[in-house]
Amino acid sequence: MPDTSTRTLPEPGTVTMFTTTWCGYCRRLKSQLQREGIGFTEVDIEHEPDTARFVMSVNGGNQTVPTLLFPDGSAATNPTIAQVRERLA
Repeated sequence: MPDTSTRTLPEPGTVTMFTTTWCGYCRRLKSQLQREGIGFTEVDIEHEPDTARFVMSVNGGNQTVPTLLFPDGSAATNPTIAQVRERLA
């Protein structure tokens, strides 16, 4: 389980989505979350250095986005919308 000590966990039924402005996968997932009615808080790791460290901690030292933080404290990197729905169920 990732170190979430510097992160506030999202509310039940929602996710925190770590992104960058230039990430096509992030834009696609954000659109899918909106279409499915899944609430999310978007955090740009290039503007919030602490969040980049969190993303690196769950991705083997890489700043891979999108990375999602779930209410249970778990994280997923570039999940499908079906995987997101399943994790929130």
